[in-house]
Amino acid sequence: MTSPSEKLLLFGATGDLSQRMLLPSLYGLAAEGLLPSELAIVGTARTGHDDAAFRGFVEQALRRFVPAERLDERALGGFLARVGYVPVDASKEGDFAALAEKVGATDRGLSIFLSTAPSLFGATIDGLAKAGLAGEGVRIGLEKPLGYDMASSREINDAVGSVFPEERIFRIDHYLGKETVQNLLALRFANGLFEPLWREGGIDHVQITVSETVGLEGRVGFYDGAGALRDMVQNHILQLLALVAMEPPARFDAAAVRDEKVKVFRSLRPIDRTTAVSHSVIGQYGPGAVAGGPVPGYVEELGRPSDTETFVALKANIDNWRWKGVPFYLRTGKRLPSRQSEIFIQFRGVPHSIFDGRGAALQPNKLIIRLQPDENVRLLLMAKEPGLDRDGIRLREVPLDISMPNAFADSRRRIAYERLLLDLVEGDQTLFVRRDEVEAQWAWVDAIRDGWAANAMKPKTYMAGTWGPSAAIALTERDGVTWHD
Repeated sequence: MTSPSEKLLLFGATGDLSQRMLLPSLYGLAAEGLLPSELAIVGTARTGHDDAAFRGFVEQALRRFVPAERLDERALGGFLARVGYVPVDASKEGDFAALAEKVGATDRGLSIFLSTAPSLFGATIDGLAKAGLAGEGVRIGLEKPLGYDMASSREINDAVGSVFPEERIFRIDHYLGKETVQNLLALRFANGLFEPLWREGGIDHVQITVSETVGLEGRVGFYDGAGALRDMVQNHILQLLALVAMEPPARFDAAAVRDEKVKVFRSLRPIDRTTAVSHSVIGQYGPGAVAGGPVPGYVEELGRPSDTETFVALKANIDNWRWKGVPFYLRTGKRLPSRQSEIFIQFRGVPHSIFDGRGAALQPNKLIIRLQPDENVRLLLMAKEPGLDRDGIRLREVPLDISMPNAFADSRRRIAYERLLLDLVEGDQTLFVRRDEVEAQWAWVDAIRDGWAANAMKPKTYMAGTWGPSAAIALTERDGVTWHD
């Protein structure tokens, strides 16, 4: 059994992610007594704070981003007492010696959360090792981006792996910390209702949509070098696909769950030079309107011409017994009409309708798992409308809803990073991504990008506030499928 760490080191402690997610998550865990009582938190970044200045920074961030009803003054004081700080420039080896002195002994466990530019990974890992902050009791959590293709990902993983063994590396995909994502496993593997139908004989197709209404939002430098495929599909969407498609693991533990996920990635049929045109659509938003107001196009926001895709739609296939012939339609983009993340599963229709002669039309059953903005599970079933049926039987599609906030009204909805940070401190890797998963994901994504380049595919312009290029509609409609918007 892995022992909880008694120290936590946060790189990038003054950044936006830290202010919005990490610090509020740690405060929430501390306020409920879920962190080890002796856990000390050391923040580091290039900003030249001392302990007192950083505590003031942390307090300001918590008062801004933690709901007022959850901010307890006594708990806040106790949390701030845990916090210290030391500035570190990753390019300066001497700064790591000061960091090691601040952290102190690591024999009783140190967890590191590393959120830094990919160009600094090597220097940071080397600095940690030389300063004695990579010993037996140390584990490291890595926030994306972990490279921009297979080669750069391997370079980063090789650098980390030369110092930390795989069992002490925690690669973070925050989607895996969302309650509804974890509930997908419970829905599949804790209920006898769905699993017999969860295969090619019972499911017609699957759609996964992750849409955003925002544009660049200050991510110009990163996003234009990445694009929608690498920013969203390579990690979040493929992880969701794996949880939908994986075989039942023998146990709910890190090895068993991740073994089954990587099998899915290795079974994905390549979208390559021969199929990129027919199985993928890329777009870039132009000027339009979102939420009732005008917004500029991508190139206007960027300030220069660019072929970076802000929208991608894919038709994926999984070549194994369970999913042979079942298409998975994947879609993500910026400046779309609504912000939502959902998994839409359409089951096959009944083999024969006994109601045809009575004028009733049937719709196939559908399961909709909504991750954001509202966490919800909805099952659409056919039911008879009340009446005497003198003019024929009328059937209607009716929803069975499980609204997570309502079903579990007595439980607080947690930030995904609360679960992930606690798992990092406690050493549970189940919801983190293993190296072979990452490389299988990159292999599939790199083949798509190679296919785009070989076929000289350029993003098609779509108006901001719409659901992407019209070609994305054709991608599904040629199979008789309509996107669930």
